[in-house]
Amino acid sequence: MYVIVEINGQQFKAEQGKKLFVHHIQNAEGGAVVEFDRVLLVDNEGVVTVGTPTVEGAKVVCEVVSPLVKGDRVLVFHKKRRKDYRKLNGHRQQFTEVNVKEIVA
Repeated sequence: MYVIVEINGQQFKAEQGKKLFVHHIQNAEGGAVVEFDRVLLVDNEGVVTVGTPTVEGAKVVCEVVSPLVKGDRVLVFHKKRRKDYRKLNGHRQQFTEVNVKEIVA
């Protein structure tokens, strides 16, 4: 059984026991239980239920493993040739690691 759930504006395929790296969730602490009710699709062993826009009564229960995980470093480099202009900028996205505990369909 798996579901497609929307978390902070992004869609994730969630299965029981699977770890997800979602955009940083404010006010989340390690070990806290978080529920997401924006379930867009439910696949229960071949029986697919598509929401309009969400599936009624379905939710995903997750446990916060790590409230703040930094992603890979992304380098942004700007250059204008022959103008002696160069700019280097770095960025690391912040994520929250959650573990899917239960899927209620």
